[in-house]
Amino acid sequence: MTDSPDAKPVSLFGRFFQILGPGLVSACVVIGPGSIVTSSSVGATAGFANVWVVIVSVIFMSVYLTLAVRLGVVTQRSAGDVIAEAAHRFLSILVGVSVFFIAAAYQFGNNLGVHAAINGFIPWNYWIVILNALALMFLFGFKNLYAVLERCMAALVGVMLIAFAINLVFARPDPMAILQGLNPFAGTTEIGLPLMGLIGTTFIVSNAFYQSYLVRFKGWKINDMKLGLFDARVGATIMAVITLMIMCTSASVFHPQLISGEMTLDDINDVSKIANQLEPLFGPAGRFVFCIGLFSAAYSSFIVNSMVGGFVLADALKLGNLPNDRGPRIMTAIVLLSGMGVALYMIVMGVGKPAGLIVAAQATTVVASPLIAATLLWLTNRKSVMGENTNGPITNGIAGLGLIVLLLISAKILFVDLL
Repeated sequence: MTDSPDAKPVSLFGRFFQILGPGLVSACVVIGPGSIVTSSSVGATAGFANVWVVIVSVIFMSVYLTLAVRLGVVTQRSAGDVIAEAAHRFLSILVGVSVFFIAAAYQFGNNLGVHAAINGFIPWNYWIVILNALALMFLFGFKNLYAVLERCMAALVGVMLIAFAINLVFARPDPMAILQGLNPFAGTTEIGLPLMGLIGTTFIVSNAFYQSYLVRFKGWKINDMKLGLFDARVGATIMAVITLMIMCTSASVFHPQLISGEMTLDDINDVSKIANQLEPLFGPAGRFVFCIGLFSAAYSSFIVNSMVGGFVLADALKLGNLPNDRGPRIMTAIVLLSGMGVALYMIVMGVGKPAGLIVAAQATTVVASPLIAATLLWLTNRKSVMGENTNGPITNGIAGLGLIVLLLISAKILFVDLL
């Protein structure tokens, strides 16, 4: 955004917030308990062999973030209205419902994750009721919702980076093993539910789609295109760094124990046990630091993830598309409460293991992603929408590969895992 001639000088920290914002918000919602559990699970079972999967997934995510940024700054309209004009309102509603479904699935995972982080220290089945009440107060309590949201998410990203970096230092991973993990042909990669969950928690097209809304909330125009693209790439880089720190910690600590028989798959697939497994090696501080990171990841996703589903569906239904509109806030509250209700039932009734449910939720959301990805790719290639700012061949090539990956994963889930 261009500064006015009489604008007051700002500090370096303040300038940082002017430059970045939407990308940090996206990083917060992507790094949730699902990505923590699945990254830990994949690292423990396969060691460093799947480092390359994270890199490729984040590259796809970065490209789709940039597509959404360009759509937002060029059109200066909500994505729902753009879709309705370019195609039909029905497609806009279909995309809105798909995004809403994905957000709801992630939301119950966020609830289970934050419950696991707190319950390990202070056992109580109803922590998520209090935390959702606080989230609702945040949602309806601020007039300038986006500005407050941006600063809160930036702080929580900082906490996550510090917490998981401390655990990584304690773990002392082998740098050469990490480098070998960048080679997709160095080891065997089994396409199972945890690995699909890992892709689903780093390459989340619905969150990339929402970036087109965030850049408008930030006030960026077409002249701020380079700034928006830089912000999106920084956000994607943060996603990659945090995910890799978690995976490499797990690969260093848990993988050898799994091979030797000191641990079992049940120990890896239970998030509270993951924290407990760190205690003998790192001391009580290691478990505490991990839970701080888990809590920050889960709670930072609470509002943003629900906003993704609530705002996109409200926009599709013509109930509003701005942070101050009542319709999107109400739809956001519905996502919050539905996620809490499902998670609370599972916690109180003891249905299944929380970590396993989180992984399953993240993997199944990939099924609805191809529609969203295809729509975003189609819109950004239309001259009637983008003018001279349509996609280049390299962007289309990478985005097309990402869409193919989503289609293949969806096909595997639908025709192999569910049938």
